[in-house]
Amino acid sequence: MSLKISNKILQEWVVSMKDKVVPWSSFINVSKFKIPKTISPFGKRIVKNIEKFQGNYIFVFFGLVLFCILTSPLLLIGIGVCVGACYVVNVRNNETPLRLMGRQISLAHQYAAIATFSFPLFWIAGAGSAVFWVIGASFVLIICHAAFYSLEDELDEVPDLEGIQTV
Repeated sequence: MSLKISNKILQEWVVSMKDKVVPWSSFINVSKFKIPKTISPFGKRIVKNIEKFQGNYIFVFFGLVLFCILTSPLLLIGIGVCVGACYVVNVRNNETPLRLMGRQISLAHQYAAIATFSFPLFWIAGAGSAVFWVIGASFVLIICHAAFYSLEDELDEVPDLEGIQTV
């Protein structure tokens, strides 16, 4: 079973994510960040804020990916070489298919060869650590934002226990 993603499906997903983006002034409104008095609101906050700010969180993730690529020159060079090689193979394959020892090499096999030869370059560039850094940093930023961004309906729910005396 193969998964076919058409250009139309991708465009619809991008449009739906654009519609889910909350204005950035509301997303970064520091007056909304509050530590709750009890631990019970954290779960509700996280779920509701992830639903509300899903589009913003995707932009945060892609921003961290871009930051990671731009601050790692060898990774940037590796990606450029890999994409450039794929472009050259695609253009050349459109003109005349590649033949090796009388046999035609398919485009998929040529892409596999490019991936095989660029794997050591990505290994040296630290692509694996960059991927896990982006995942970890995104997780921490998103969970912290979702946990500490207070909801509008939450202000009336938490009872004030300051006037109660204990014996």
